[in-house]
Amino acid sequence: MKRSIKMLVFVALLGTFTSILLLGMNQLTNARIAANEEALLKSQVLDGFAIEYNDTNINEVFDANVTVETIDEYTFYLYEETGELTFRFEGGGVWGPIIGLLTLEPDLETIEYITILQQEETPGLGGVVAERPYLSTFVDKTMPIDILKEADMSSPTEVDAITGATRTSDAFETILNSTYETVIPIWEDAQE
Repeated sequence: MKRSIKMLVFVALLGTFTSILLLGMNQLTNARIAANEEALLKSQVLDGFAIEYNDTNINEVFDANVTVETIDEYTFYLYEETGELTFRFEGGGVWGPIIGLLTLEPDLETIEYITILQQEETPGLGGVVAERPYLSTFVDKTMPIDILKEADMSSPTEVDAITGATRTSDAFETILNSTYETVIPIWEDAQE
């Protein structure tokens, strides 16, 4: 009986100590994690605008070149020198959310750059949605976009679907077009 009580006290003390240790580490690393996520977002916005930067000057370059505006719940990134605009898109893929950034030329229709920040699609199939070679096929296309199995790549709105990932392709098209149709009028109304 005495041995069981000692064991329970030991387990309780060890559990309390490790919990306090883990909570302390969480507090210490939260700021660094947030800073890394912010730097990733800034780097993707700068990449969309083709602005050069490095790890040591990313914040200064971003602040000097990018105007951030929040309208309603949407955040817009404007490169005033060129008039290019970046905004976030998000929606349900097949296995989880697909989140990314879309950069448009000043006409607010032509795609300058597109990147995926998060996705949970099947690697090698739907996961292709986040690969640079696939995303590059969207550059110079105009919104709204059509993602088709046999796209006419000379068409200004058509992009090939991902082979073997029809549902991901359909979801990606829906996410891009619905976000575009929602966000651009909000931006244009705010500029009047």
